[in-house]
Amino acid sequence: MIQSEAAARLRAEAAKRILLTDGAFGTMIQGYRLTEADYRGSLDLGHDQKGNNDLLAITQPHVVAEITEAYLGAGSDIVSTNTFNANAISQADYGAEHLVRDINLASAQIARNAARAAEVADGRPRFVAGALGPTNKTLSLSPDVNDPGFRAIGFDELKHVYREQVDALLDGGVDFILIETIFDTLNAKAGIMAVLEAGIARGHEIPLMISFTVTDMSGRNLSGHSIESFWASVRHARPLTIGLNCSFGAPQLRPSVASLSPLADTLLMVYPNAGLPNDLGQYDEAPETTGGFIGDWAREGLINIVGGCCGTTPAHIKAMAHAVAGKSPRAIPTTQRQTFLAGLDPMRIAA
Repeated sequence: MIQSEAAARLRAEAAKRILLTDGAFGTMIQGYRLTEADYRGSLDLGHDQKGNNDLLAITQPHVVAEITEAYLGAGSDIVSTNTFNANAISQADYGAEHLVRDINLASAQIARNAARAAEVADGRPRFVAGALGPTNKTLSLSPDVNDPGFRAIGFDELKHVYREQVDALLDGGVDFILIETIFDTLNAKAGIMAVLEAGIARGHEIPLMISFTVTDMSGRNLSGHSIESFWASVRHARPLTIGLNCSFGAPQLRPSVASLSPLADTLLMVYPNAGLPNDLGQYDEAPETTGGFIGDWAREGLINIVGGCCGTTPAHIKAMAHAVAGKSPRAIPTTQRQTFLAGLDPMRIAA
């Protein structure tokens, strides 16, 4: 299988310095105060479209472009597509599942054009990650407390949903596929399989970025996996990056980052929220505060790529860029070859 030139370029850049990914799209979109008519545009859809941020790639592409360009201007080396909910399951809530391919194509092309323009302007390589969110379905848990064995969706069905999105993002020109905000490890495996099968069909490697989300203070995701057992569950996919996003603020994520850093023999990417939301759902953590936390991680040699999730803005990314400037990237460990298994917790079998 043909190896990815984009992955090689990213690894080369990450060997020189700590790289920056982008911040939140939803937070920025809220600032535009769009009406339902703005979201809908000229589309004839039967549902209320307010809040369907992914649809904006079709109906208000300038909004998505402006946000992407703002993150690039703040220092982002990697920008993601605004496609967190651009899958058939999530779009069915808006009656827009027939637009999934169009949304992903448009969002990928917006990000690709912005990244290309930024790279031409200053010569620094830029990259585009096609974002896959977790959907609102879970393969590991029953939504019916009276029927623990019930599942709202099956593995093959979810894999098909992801494959539709993956193919559109790749056709739109993304460099990597980012499976993010993983609350269910089995969902992530369906996404991984969709990417691997897409790569086989295309005859070339599709680099994977995989990002776990902590859902409670014990450091586990919703399906009960610790970060160590999660790594054991997905390392076979040989991801370009592994890491964490969303969850809580940076201080609460630090123990998980510190646990994963010596284990993962690949790039580590972390993008936390700007603290926790207040009673109104707003994020009050100042860019300098978030940047300070990230600076601590950099001084401890924990990270290769960093950015922001909920509540973060270009100002937060700029503060992070300042905080990591001149600091050495995490050294990727050489791991011992041994059997490494996972249930809810990892198990190592020494040779």
